Amino acid sequence: MLCLTLKEEVSIDLSLKKEPFKKQDNSGKSTMSNKIASIWNPAAKAIINAGKIPIILSDTVIELLQTIMTEEQARFVSVFDKPSLNQEQLLERTGKAQADLGAMLKSLMYGGIVVGTKSRTTGVQVYRLLGPFPGLFEYTNLKGETSPKHRKLALLFDKLLDEMKAFTQEHYDLYVTEAKKFPPVVRVVPVEEEIAVDSADKILPLQAVSEIVDKFDDIALAHCYCRHSHDLLDNPCQTTSERLNCLLLGKSARFATDYEFAKMISKEQAKQILVKASDDGLVHKAFHIHLDKDLDEEAICNCCQCCCGPFQMYYRGVAPYHCHANYLALVNLDECTACETCISICPIESISMQDSSAFIDETSCIGCGVCVHHCPDQVIRLLQTEERQVFLPPKRITKT
Repeated sequence: MLCLTLKEEVSIDLSLKKEPFKKQDNSGKSTMSNKIASIWNPAAKAIINAGKIPIILSDTVIELLQTIMTEEQARFVSVFDKPSLNQEQLLERTGKAQADLGAMLKSLMYGGIVVGTKSRTTGVQVYRLLGPFPGLFEYTNLKGETSPKHRKLALLFDKLLDEMKAFTQEHYDLYVTEAKKFPPVVRVVPVEEEIAVDSADKILPLQAVSEIVDKFDDIALAHCYCRHSHDLLDNPCQTTSERLNCLLLGKSARFATDYEFAKMISKEQAKQILVKASDDGLVHKAFHIHLDKDLDEEAICNCCQCCCGPFQMYYRGVAPYHCHANYLALVNLDECTACETCISICPIESISMQDSSAFIDETSCIGCGVCVHHCPDQVIRLLQTEERQVFLPPKRITKT
């Protein structure tokens, strides 16, 4: 059971705070309500608990799952009492014959509900149930599908973000205190062309995106799920027209291509995509396995302020922006011409004008290098720092 403890004497059970689909008929024996209680609630709780972000079990979550999966699949996923199980554990929990289990897992993997990969340590095939964010949201958008079903899903995910925002804003101070205990979701990788290489400022290991690409033999290309979702909401990206620039790496790439979410590309093609992303003003973000930066990267996203999930959750007051960073942008105050290009392009709005020069707030700069790359006068540079975490509390939303 997922529970966010806000302070010692206050514990908010996110999975039970709201029971969806109250019984409507006089007898209190609504068929739909019975199905919700016996099938969809257990499935929703398992999926919420598999995720990294606290989410309240609501009508919207149930409707999302009913749009994504069948009742039979919902019954099956409810056996995930922990996010990852192997075949032997699933056979024991479900009582299914091996052939039937294989067919069910195949349907769930093609549906982007479960990811199956081999454990790096044991070599055993492990099946991981996906949470809502990150997880189901990404896999429902990786193919770039535009059917009525996918438009409905985009609306439901957007509605879910509004519900999450309402909870965060209602419990803001206590939520932020607890959120600081969660690990950063991403590691920001700076624009490679703007990393200085000299005796005083050497590139840290794997701080160049090309080095990350070179680590992997398998690289897959998929639709940017965030921008595609915004397209489905008729709110297209204001930063780039590119949609195919989400890179999956290693075993994530192999899974995504095997189950038709992405296609394999060469290392050179991947590097060209990353160069274009830099030129378009996008931020390179590396996602690590289990959000552990000491484990391998599993994806590189190229993110804009207007669509990117972590950026949008921050600006919409849903969740903090929390990342690993190794660089800071530094302005040459004597040469800055106050053109304000950097202000307009900074994805985290950490730059302002002070005394006719650009001023960068070091506490919020994520070291992405976008301002450096696009400064017309070349008066900004990246300064290497010790590894640090940038934690920006979600925006406070003023009621109107």
